[in-house]
Amino acid sequence: MAEAMEILCGEVFPHLRRRVVKTLCRDAQGRVLAEDVLARRNVPHYQASAVDGYALSAARTKGASASSPVEIDATSCLWVNTGNPVPEEFDSVLMVEDASPLSDGTLRIYKSLPLGANVRPVGEDVMRGQIIGKRGERVTPMSAALFLAAGVLDLPLSEPPVVTMIPTGDEIETPEKMEDVPLPGRVAETNSTMIAGFLREWGVPCTICPIVADDRGRLEEAVLDGVKRSDIVLIGAGTAKGKRDHAEAVLASLGTILFKGLRMKPGRPAILGMVQDTPVLCLPGFPMSSAVVAWSILYPLVRWFLFGQVPAEGDLLREALRAVPEPMKLLMPHSSPQGIAEWLRVKGVELDGARYAVPLPSGSSVMWAMAEADGFTLLPPEQFELPKEALVNVFLTKDISWKTRILFQGSNDPALEHLLPLLRDRGGDMVIRSVGSLGGLTALRRGEGHVGACHLLDPETGEYNTPFIRRLQEGAWKRVLIYWRMQGILVPRSNPKGIFSVEDFSRETVRIANRQPGAGTRVLLDALLQEKGVSPENVKGYGVVCTTHLDAASRVASGSADAALGIKAAADAFGLDFLPLAEEPYELIIPEKYLSHPGIEILLVCLQNSEWKHRVELLGGYRWPA
Repeated sequence: MAEAMEILCGEVFPHLRRRVVKTLCRDAQGRVLAEDVLARRNVPHYQASAVDGYALSAARTKGASASSPVEIDATSCLWVNTGNPVPEEFDSVLMVEDASPLSDGTLRIYKSLPLGANVRPVGEDVMRGQIIGKRGERVTPMSAALFLAAGVLDLPLSEPPVVTMIPTGDEIETPEKMEDVPLPGRVAETNSTMIAGFLREWGVPCTICPIVADDRGRLEEAVLDGVKRSDIVLIGAGTAKGKRDHAEAVLASLGTILFKGLRMKPGRPAILGMVQDTPVLCLPGFPMSSAVVAWSILYPLVRWFLFGQVPAEGDLLREALRAVPEPMKLLMPHSSPQGIAEWLRVKGVELDGARYAVPLPSGSSVMWAMAEADGFTLLPPEQFELPKEALVNVFLTKDISWKTRILFQGSNDPALEHLLPLLRDRGGDMVIRSVGSLGGLTALRRGEGHVGACHLLDPETGEYNTPFIRRLQEGAWKRVLIYWRMQGILVPRSNPKGIFSVEDFSRETVRIANRQPGAGTRVLLDALLQEKGVSPENVKGYGVVCTTHLDAASRVASGSADAALGIKAAADAFGLDFLPLAEEPYELIIPEKYLSHPGIEILLVCLQNSEWKHRVELLGGYRWPA
């Protein structure tokens, strides 16, 4: 990033031309001052009373007190309201409560005043010629009022840059034209909406062009047209090395490439060039990659047009993300590629008084993690091995209810997602990490969660959960049986391959989708395979890992798997056939030290909510305990 900034400062900014426009002060709020603003008159421009009372000479009040008042002739003072001019012959104002007029035309005074008491001198607030607005500051409602009071009716403002974005790709389509069930290979074009949203937050409009096909000639035409009418041109995608990626060739033919690739994950395949003294930034196609390049490269370009300067990296990112960095501890160790800066999407939780960052799925194409994240942290290239509890600075883009939010780690169940609105309605919140039943218990043992959930079958005893809890329990844990749920085999409608038992998983023509090691569903599958004498090595797709029941069901529905073990609710959600195998107890596990946690108290109340129970019943395959 440092090298990219050097290129911007040395080879881009000197060629850019900032525009300054005079704008009426009343219309300038939110815009950036291009020059210092000087007051054109004093505020106040006359000697003014600061209170309601009597203008007089302070000398006439000498010695006055409540016990020994002084009386003066009413003709030697003048009544004034707050803000009224104070005549030159008077030097002070006596507050109305410190005097009383008498019927004989005299004024009785109960307080002695110093010279100038309760009088606002000329220029007390602002002096003529004083700098009241600095270059690079945004005009606020308060500063606009100050400018007008000081006689400044119009302001020199930085004109926002004209930005044009060119989405590219044969595979992308406008969301409005996407079908309810899109064809494989078709992708909704969403990056332009995201980038235009960032620009809007920065006070810059963005023109989005129609999608340009993967054709070099058409892309050249679009770039040249954009350069004619824009200060910054953005190309969406086409930065990789495939046969249909033309961004690099177009920039090389029309202008100069300044850099190709960033040592940053995600965001590596970014390209910056200059065409006719106009910066052209090629954004990667994956959403998270596109976002971090916008924060790291596009924002400095925009800021230069607005402010004429670029601050240090930390301040730059704080402004780009519109977030203040907060120090937090990593909940688990993290490894980054050596020599590469890495962006993490994180959720925030508080455990035993310390605030932790919980990393979310890190793929550059994972849009859910971007939207779900509470914030983002940029790990520098020299920090490629971070231990648990390493301190990181997180740019928080959402507010967090730290004291009522809880961390769930354990078995995945779609019914839990339906709890979140109820929790939030009651002031609570829950971060859900689907790490499997065994993963949840070991996380609780390590002190990495407020609550877990499991449905683990012990093949030796046929008992659920208890043997595993006894083995892993650290301190006292409370068990809460929420419901029984039906596990079985998920297959396409009409079961075209005739799969009726886990024995059929070993057939040459059958592929399955599996859950991650330690998931209760995988433990059940392993027990059933062992019971039938089937080796996992003879099961195609045994190593295909899905972290949720819906993920496994989706693979069966899409045809990438012929079967999967999962719950009935997942089969119903995707319109699959379901062959029941076992009814399992789904238990919450709560360390007793957290039973008084406000978030846990809210959770336990919500588990009894009739509205939630109705939603669970609609999912299918659940039975409430007697």
